[in-house]
Amino acid sequence: MTEAFKTIHLPNANSAIALAGDREENLKTLAKTTGAVLVLRGQELMVSGTPKQVDRTNELVNALKPFWKDGKRISKVDIRTACQALDTGRQVEWQAMQEEVLARNRRGEEIRAKTFPQLQYIQAVRTHDLTFCIGPAGTGKTYLAAVLAVQALLSDQYERLILTRPAVEAGEKLGFLPGDLQQKIDPFLRPLYDALYEFIDTDKIPSLMERGVIEVAPLAYMRGRTLNNSFVIVDEAQNTTPAQMKMVLTRLGFRSRMVVTGDITQTDLPLNQQSGLAVAQKILQRVEGIAFCNLSKTDVVRNPLVERIVAAYENDAL
Repeated sequence: MTEAFKTIHLPNANSAIALAGDREENLKTLAKTTGAVLVLRGQELMVSGTPKQVDRTNELVNALKPFWKDGKRISKVDIRTACQALDTGRQVEWQAMQEEVLARNRRGEEIRAKTFPQLQYIQAVRTHDLTFCIGPAGTGKTYLAAVLAVQALLSDQYERLILTRPAVEAGEKLGFLPGDLQQKIDPFLRPLYDALYEFIDTDKIPSLMERGVIEVAPLAYMRGRTLNNSFVIVDEAQNTTPAQMKMVLTRLGFRSRMVVTGDITQTDLPLNQQSGLAVAQKILQRVEGIAFCNLSKTDVVRNPLVERIVAAYENDAL
């Protein structure tokens, strides 16, 4: 079989470091994906293999150029999505996805969609008053919703940002936790606070909360309210009962937007209790004006180990 060789010249050391990744993990992923042999020497990437393997590697490296040309970190998810773009003829969409920066966090890091399902999720939130996003841990369900919510709040599209989740025990009992009611429920709301701290200075959040511009509260606090001119995020929705889910969905008022996120495989409800998220997916799937987005383990953007953990649990359940 004919063997082909190609040398890809990178513009500087930062580009070479970004393309290679930590401990050359990106080069290993590229090699595993294409079957080619990759060797990086200085700013030159030498590729060998069959002509098809070499061409595929060259295409992938070029597709990843928006990252490495500026020395930006490349993840396994980026490589996988670049492959998908090449395989499905979505290179233009992939390029546009890299160019659209949703926001910058307080560390100056650019936040953008990392996968096509994430991009679909973002577009759904922007165009629907009610969006459901269902998927495993680490896929960016709550994080991306928080990004869009904070941006909308800061640009005066909405008067309030409301983040809520059910205070369902995951092994611990609320009554045994120390402190008053607020101190007892704060641990359940911590992930929502963490999302806020990514984009808003910590010293500004108490003032915004005192004025009611930002509200972080258990789901039970939503009963009897009408949420007008608000961006609402309902997190961990798999832990709602059907009645709770109906209650919070019917709180949606005028000029408001709601995003409901959850992972149906991680419910902490009693075994005989149906998940409100699962019931809503069944009942509302075809209701006009409501969007449903599904993320999977291939959309995990945390530590690569998280993806393998999710996959292992999925396989064990088969």
